[in-house]
Amino acid sequence: MKRSHLNPATLPNWGSLFSQVVTVEVSGAKLVYISGQVGVDATQNLTGDGSFRAQTDQVFRNLNAALSAAGAAFADITALVIYVVSYEPEKGSIIGEALRARFPGGKLPALSLIGVSALARPEFELEIQAHAVVDAGAE
Repeated sequence: MKRSHLNPATLPNWGSLFSQVVTVEVSGAKLVYISGQVGVDATQNLTGDGSFRAQTDQVFRNLNAALSAAGAAFADITALVIYVVSYEPEKGSIIGEALRARFPGGKLPALSLIGVSALARPEFELEIQAHAVVDAGAE
């Protein structure tokens, strides 16, 4: 079993707290585990100044960067866990739009959407964790 820990320069560097992406190759497949992504760019600047839509867009850009670093794409995602501060239906609609744009044809991953009172920093409104599976020979 081969395991890789990735911290791509295209994502925020949180020091030695955790790896942004961990891949595990087993039985001809690569399992990709992506740490929760938030609405900050690679330099840890918050996007959108409180705009949930802007943070959502940044989170999905970060997920794309993490997937790319692992040789994966949105189509390879098997599960998402989405944490939303003070969840309300409007936020769900914004998340739904972002998901439909990245998973055309209705082939969505398994998904959990969890309303929370807070995330790691008070300005974070959304965090998404992802798991993906890639054919190890596909890279």
